[in-house]
Amino acid sequence: MRKHYDVIIIGGGVIGSSIAYFLRRHTPYNVLVLERNKIGSEASSAAAGMLGAQAEIHEAGPLYEMARQSRQLFPELSYELKEISGVDMEWVDKGLFKTAKDSCEAERLQDLAAFHRANGQPAEWMDVDELCKKEPNASAELAGALFLPKDGQVNAPKLTQAYAQAAVKLGADFMEYTEAAGFDFAQLGTGVQTSAGTFYGEKLVLASGVWTGRLAAQTGLHMPVFPVKGECLSLNFMEPVITSSIISKDCYLVPKQGGRLVIGATMRTGTYDRKVTAEAVGQLLEGAIKVVPGIRNGEWEKAWSGFRPQTPDGLPYMGKHPNHSNIYFAAGHFRNGILLSPITGQWITELVCGRKEEQSLNEFAPERFVLEQMKG
Repeated sequence: MRKHYDVIIIGGGVIGSSIAYFLRRHTPYNVLVLERNKIGSEASSAAAGMLGAQAEIHEAGPLYEMARQSRQLFPELSYELKEISGVDMEWVDKGLFKTAKDSCEAERLQDLAAFHRANGQPAEWMDVDELCKKEPNASAELAGALFLPKDGQVNAPKLTQAYAQAAVKLGADFMEYTEAAGFDFAQLGTGVQTSAGTFYGEKLVLASGVWTGRLAAQTGLHMPVFPVKGECLSLNFMEPVITSSIISKDCYLVPKQGGRLVIGATMRTGTYDRKVTAEAVGQLLEGAIKVVPGIRNGEWEKAWSGFRPQTPDGLPYMGKHPNHSNIYFAAGHFRNGILLSPITGQWITELVCGRKEEQSLNEFAPERFVLEQMKG
């Protein structure tokens, strides 16, 4: 293993692996990815894989624009990554339903449909009879649903695996179980100190999810990132119980290949406790059965948890360090890391190569909370 690289990426989740892939595909840079655990073992493997550019984002702004651009990349990316890596991310383009349990929720979702249509995005309100024609197992007690035809889904662990394996095929190096412990700014480039020795990079990209804030602090930057724990479970069915993803106020349901159904996810802020509680499982199942009663007949598969990386304003950090021009950040994608992974990989690659102006990412600037800390 070489000790000096053009670019070192700290974090081997979906964001770090995407950046490694795009760097190797579009530049001659030597790339090393350092991952404290296994590749894709944290939030990237816990995610359900929804591409909810419209389902998750309900107001105009930089995140809405970024999400829609990123969603458009998946059809071509699915083909491209499979060609290079041999891994199928299982991209599904069957849309997404947001269900209403009463007239109040129905009115809110109809307003949301109007917002999306005003922004040039397809969105259709369906009454419960129309919904049940599309999804016969949906509850007849619902008050209708908003249908978002462009919001698809992928297999999140396989997407991360596809990025990483494609990056390796293109020449990137990956080191698992190699945690970045500190930095050495005294040498040519910047050294990343690990248990396997110090590796030097002309440029560094910090993309380690909820742990990125701690690393940023070691570079002298206040960049708050906090965990929002999510608990999920999966069931198996002889035949698929639904064909499109469904989101209700209480849970989401995401059908996977082979009759598997992912149900999630709780939201518990500020904890690194990994256990899945009986309370969480009970809440998720109760909410899911209200939307699709046939779920009660599903066969238990497993449950798991993960930590979404959240920022105080809900926007990810993307851009250069204000005091170290060779350090870049890509973290804090919260519930949208899977969706935003391709555009993040593209933008960070363009930024590292000097093909993208830093000002174009001002809304995502890593230093945007520094002044707030000084006031505090």
